[in-house]
Amino acid sequence: MFFLVRGHGVDTRGEPSWVEARMALFLRSWLTPDEYKRRLNPVTLSPGVLVAGREHFADHCASCHGNDGGGNTEIGRKLYPRAPDMRLPRTQQLTDGELFYFIEHGIRLTGMPGWSNGTPEGETASWHLVHFIRHLPSLTPEELQEMEAFNPVSRHDLEEEQKVDDFLNSGDPPPLAGHEGHQPPKP
Repeated sequence: MFFLVRGHGVDTRGEPSWVEARMALFLRSWLTPDEYKRRLNPVTLSPGVLVAGREHFADHCASCHGNDGGGNTEIGRKLYPRAPDMRLPRTQQLTDGELFYFIEHGIRLTGMPGWSNGTPEGETASWHLVHFIRHLPSLTPEELQEMEAFNPVSRHDLEEEQKVDDFLNSGDPPPLAGHEGHQPPKP
């Protein structure tokens, strides 16, 4: 393994070799505590739980994993290893406890951070996410559209939206992008 990696350096632009991928999956499974692997989701699935999980996923997870869970985002494609397609068996066949553990504790040597905040409310939110991850393969176009309202927005996008709102409320034309301070005179 060492010699295989040594020849390619630490470049993350390529795909992991099959040896790296197999080793990483083996280590992820081997290092996940057994008590988590056996844990069952204590939160009963309901439409409200699914909505809460969907909104949380859109706000916190979609930057890397995409609203659809496919990992095809700018960040997800540039991680090493890549953000997984969570709709596929490799994720869907994990136990609820394993998914919960990865959400709460993260996965070392990947881009997956641990999101635990040490509160019962935080754990409940993670269990909601487990239910939503299970739902990803059957996500509807309507659900995907609803998720867009919960995706993080950049400061630039917020400022542009504010300019449009100011214009609509005051009648002043918004400045053209890159032309701030150079507005045409009012008639």
